[in-house]
Order: sequence, then structure tokens, then C-alpha cells
Amino acid sequence: MESGQRRSLLQAPAVQALIVLCAALVLALLVRQACEHAFGLDVSPIPFAVLHGALAAGIAYVRRMASWWMPILFFFPPAAVLVNSLQLPPALFLVIFLFLLLLFWSTFRSQVPFYPSGRPVWDAVAALLPAGRPLKVIDIGSGLGGAVLYLSRVRQDSRFVGIELAPLPWLVSHVRALLTGSRGGFIRGDYTLLDFADYDVIFAYLSPAAMTALWNKARAEMRSGTVLLSYEFIIEDVKPDIAVQPKENGPVLYGWHM
Repeated sequence: MESGQRRSLLQAPAVQALIVLCAALVLALLVRQACEHAFGLDVSPIPFAVLHGALAAGIAYVRRMASWWMPILFFFPPAAVLVNSLQLPPALFLVIFLFLLLLFWSTFRSQVPFYPSGRPVWDAVAALLPAGRPLKVIDIGSGLGGAVLYLSRVRQDSRFVGIELAPLPWLVSHVRALLTGSRGGFIRGDYTLLDFADYDVIFAYLSPAAMTALWNKARAEMRSGTVLLSYEFIIEDVKPDIAVQPKENGPVLYGWHM
């Protein structure tokens, strides 16, 4: 493995989270040992797991990891102890692991978790689509395909495509399109390999970690007159041309004209 690939693997969010858990475990063991020697306290498994989780969440906060990692890291050790106490069959853990792997396949590499949007967001996107001409629109990180299927119904003059890296959401969206006879299409793949010049509008609901790279790609490839839309997550230091709020007191849908 080349050094660049090795660094890329170590920088992957899931690997970083594992490293944080290991570091927090070492710290928790040191704290438990200190409590035993100094105060004669015997720390039982549940309090120790809570301490482990709290230290992991604290390290994640200091390292400025994405916000969703803090509750995950905090609850993981206590949950592991509680689940272990239930003495569930090992095969169940394998099934759960495989399901989560298929659902969150892309999160390991892309730093983009599974984020569903919803009907108000799709309506807001539809209202922002240029009228009077057919468009080619892509939803990057399309999840279960709701946006593509809905927009294909309300703008039948245009072509809507979703791209999703995780196998299970892609399969669900593909089956939904077949069962409903939708004109929307779905690609299983990495959106970073697409040529953004092929699309009139690009809609994204990704994560803060992905926005700088998304903007750099859009600026390099999108044609003049096209539109980039991002729900909830803004591009740092780039003022949006569009800002609408699909849900009252909810996140904002941002847009940039190329």
C-alpha cells in the first residue's frame, strides 16, 4: 500500500472514531486504576462504560470531529455492555452488522451519513428549478430516492437522476422506481467521479465535511447558467445566491448560480 493510500485510510472518519475509542479506553483504564489505588473504589462495568464514552466524546469534541460522532462515541461503550448482558445469539450481531454496512457503506469513505430530507425540501427544490425548458437534474447522495421520484412527477418535462454509493439505499430507490414506473433513474456510484457539466441543476444533502470539495468540483465543471443547491449545509466563505427555509424553524436550502 502506498503512503498516500495509508494516510487516506487513517484519515477516514470511521477509523478516526475507532482510534478515539481506543485512546479513550486507555484513559478510562488509567482513571479506574487511579480510583482503585487512591480511594479503594471498584468501578463496575456500567459506570466504567459511561466514563469510556464520555472521554471518547470529549476527545471527538477537542478534535473537532463531525457533530454526530460525539453522541455515537458517548453511547457506544454503555450500549455494548448492555447488549452483552442480554446474551443475544452471535448471529444476530452479524445480521445487524451486515444491514448497517449496506446502509452506511458510503459514510466510511465520503464522510456523508444517511440524511433523509422530506417533502417540504423537495417542494422548495421544485420551486427553484428554472422553468420553460427541460432540465437534467441530479441528486447526489440520493438515499432512498424520494426526491428523485417526487421531482420526476412534478416536472415531467425534465430528467431526474440520483446517485448513491451505499448498496441498500440504492437498491431500495431502484426498486421503488421500477414499481412506480417512475421516469427517474438511479446510479450506484461515487458522485466525485461524475462530470458535473452534464447537469443543469445539482442538488446535494451531504455533510459539512464534504462541502469544500463539492464546491471546488462544481466551480471547475458546472456550466454557466447552471445551479448548485445544498440543503442545510453551506459552503464556507462562499455567499449563497439563494437561501430559502423549506420548514418553519428548520434548516435552509442554499443555492449558487454558476
